[in-house]
Amino acid sequence: MPSTPHTERHFTSGDAVRDIVIGMSDGLTVPFALAAGLSGAVQSTSIVITAGFAEIAAGSIAMGLGGYLAARSDAEHYASERLREVKEVREIPDAEAKEVSDVFTSYGVSAEAAAPVVNALRSRPEAWVDFMMRFELGLEAPDPKRALVSAATIAGAYALGGLMPLAPYVMVAAATRALAISVAFTLLALFVFGYVKGHFTGTRPVRSALQTTLVGGLAAAAAFGIARAIS
Repeated sequence: MPSTPHTERHFTSGDAVRDIVIGMSDGLTVPFALAAGLSGAVQSTSIVITAGFAEIAAGSIAMGLGGYLAARSDAEHYASERLREVKEVREIPDAEAKEVSDVFTSYGVSAEAAAPVVNALRSRPEAWVDFMMRFELGLEAPDPKRALVSAATIAGAYALGGLMPLAPYVMVAAATRALAISVAFTLLALFVFGYVKGHFTGTRPVRSALQTTLVGGLAAAAAFGIARAIS
């Protein structure tokens, strides 16, 4: 009897989505708050545009640098922990073998059933260290290009997000009217962004869109209120 091949579909780009979410969410709210605050203070779209683009440039650089440093810190932490595991496997193999057995015990596998696997790992030090890194410490080997990719992704997402609330000020001369359009643009962008994020992460797209719009809208409103109070 013919059988249908089983194909598993798993989303494996969590780091990229996280970077996009970080950059896009800040890019949609911070430049909007700045533009909205200035709209009530100066009533000049040229000043709003100049300040907005300056903020986008500075914000994308700062966010990208933060992403780069975070990814580099993760890579350095992984390298440091791996060196320690290599040393422990070489110098105290019995203790490390006990830790392997404990890992299997935590999954409900008896020490006797796990013994052949433990012995097999002891004969392959590199695989043994890989096992300890993943299952004892919960660490995955970082992509060597991760830091640069993360920096570029966060910075690009921030810049793209920041251009959306600022675009109405480029197209409309009256600051108050541009503000109203900017609010609509920002909420629409948050909804679309949340929908796409939900589609790629496997959650309900509409629910994700509504949550993103609500959270982003509240954050933007709070930032707008603070900016207007200061101005």
